[in-house]
Amino acid sequence: MLRLTRSILIGVALAFLWHAPATFAHESRPAFLQISETAQNRYDVVWRTPLLSGAPLPVVLQFPSDVRNVTAPHTQEFPDSLVERRVIEVPGGLAGKRIEFVGLQGTITDVLVRVQPSDGNYSTTLVHPSQSWIEIAPSRGPLNVAGAYLTHGIEHILLGYDHLLFVFALILIVRSTRALIWTITAFTMAHSITLALATLGVVRVPGPPVEASIAFSILLLASEILRLRRGEQSLTARWPWVVAFCFGLLHGFGFASALSEIGLPRGDIPLALFAFNVGVELGQLVFIGVVSGAFSALRRYASTRALEARIIYVAPYIIGSLAGLWFVQRVATFL
Repeated sequence: MLRLTRSILIGVALAFLWHAPATFAHESRPAFLQISETAQNRYDVVWRTPLLSGAPLPVVLQFPSDVRNVTAPHTQEFPDSLVERRVIEVPGGLAGKRIEFVGLQGTITDVLVRVQPSDGNYSTTLVHPSQSWIEIAPSRGPLNVAGAYLTHGIEHILLGYDHLLFVFALILIVRSTRALIWTITAFTMAHSITLALATLGVVRVPGPPVEASIAFSILLLASEILRLRRGEQSLTARWPWVVAFCFGLLHGFGFASALSEIGLPRGDIPLALFAFNVGVELGQLVFIGVVSGAFSALRRYASTRALEARIIYVAPYIIGSLAGLWFVQRVATFL
């Protein structure tokens, strides 16, 4: 039975490593469509799509048939995205018209759509692959913006496997519930500070080195778990909230990078920042609750306690292997 359990765990680990390339940790980045009305029935269009492992997102922007291009689409390529700009004219305006994102249903990417009428109001909507179109409605209030960014914050943390691995490593190191609460609180405070500073432009840090450093921080925590297992002294075990706070400052720059990739004008930043941060925290709490609940359920029965021990035994090797892979690939990317 133990041999079978070990084989299953190793198989799961290898499968996860095989299907988890470095870029997958953040390929939940959304595409972004901004439509700004500049005159009656005339709009400036900015269509930004992320590059996935260097390849363009296989999604085509499709306007209604009565939309006319005033200027031909002009595309610029950046290291992480393609940006297309054009001016369109729509008889009767865009209100009530449907815009489709052909091919979106075959991806895991959302599209953030921002519509700015000439009256200065705006609407912001998050389009999911399950419904790959949007019908342009009259402008709505800030609740729509908050809802879109709250959802994206939750999705970013739950699909950002590097951040989740960091939190999971903290759970394995800090076994006391009270100490874990203090540790996660310190992590939250730290990444909230740098998320705000970076998003508001107070501090500017290049994205690729930050992503590589985040992978390295996970690798360090994996090594700390192994040090504890050998009975050696560990700074993380003695002062987990200090370590979590320091690394949280780093992870906050990673969250800010994801938020800035949406590319919204600065007028949306305060509300978007707050809603996104709340979404990140909700997603993080959900993950901690699920992991803690799973471990509690395994401890409840004698027959599953051995499985819990096996999971805890193999976890740092999986965490370290993934973090090492991400670190090498991310360093190679920006070098």
